[in-house]
Amino acid sequence: MKHTLSILVNNHPGVMSHVSGLFTRRGYNIDSIAVGVTDNADVSSMTIVLNGDDFIVGQVKNQLLKLPDVLKVQDMAYASSVQRELVLISFSITETNRSEALTICNGFDVKILEITEDSLLIEFSGNSRQVTNVISVIKPFGIREISRTGQIAIAYRNQNAV
Repeated sequence: MKHTLSILVNNHPGVMSHVSGLFTRRGYNIDSIAVGVTDNADVSSMTIVLNGDDFIVGQVKNQLLKLPDVLKVQDMAYASSVQRELVLISFSITETNRSEALTICNGFDVKILEITEDSLLIEFSGNSRQVTNVISVIKPFGIREISRTGQIAIAYRNQNAV
């Protein structure tokens, strides 16, 4: 089962290496990792996605909390958090399939960043499933280049919201 961990850490050089090293030493694979500074320049937020049952994730959380630069670890349940990824895709188009490509982009609420005679550059953000769906629909056109971020997440403050 996939788990999304939100980790607050001190913003120092080498902290990401220490955190990811813990996963390596324990033999756990990181599916996705994203790191960014919070509103406090001394604190960074790490979002790590991993596969594991509740016992394994509990062990990982306990080990993370033993690291001196880790301030907080939260397992972000899908139903009580917003989880997003961003993807940038450059793909081929032709005169004959341009309107089809634009229709698909409109259907997914994709942001078009650049249109040339033979390509489109698009931006899309959504949950992992949505990003994967956009990629699979665009793939037949011929992907030239793709860049996909790691997943980020934030908890709903009002657990009844959605």
